[in-house]
Amino acid sequence: MSDEHESERPGRERPSNAADRRGRRASGPSSTPGKGRATPGRATAATKEKKPSLFARLARFLREVVAELRKVIWPDRSQMVKYTIAVLIFVSIMVALVFVLDSAFAEGVALLFGN
Repeated sequence: MSDEHESERPGRERPSNAADRRGRRASGPSSTPGKGRATPGRATAATKEKKPSLFARLARFLREVVAELRKVIWPDRSQMVKYTIAVLIFVSIMVALVFVLDSAFAEGVALLFGN
């Protein structure tokens, strides 16, 4: 059956390995230029660029901080009052819960050790 397929496609020879089937050339020293040398590392690429000074990097950082703060949607006064009340109520509930648990554990320890 393979003879039939080869005869249907005159002038084309059957690939001998998987690389040929994928359309790649056979590997060899002359097949790919640039082979045989090490791949450049990140350290060599980073040293080629000149790093800006400390003050230039600090100034850039501060400019970016200001730019990000301008994007923030700040709450208005009524929203701030609502959020503050919600936080105070939540904190009050948590303080009461911790007080109740602390008192219960203190009584339990006092009963356990007979103090």
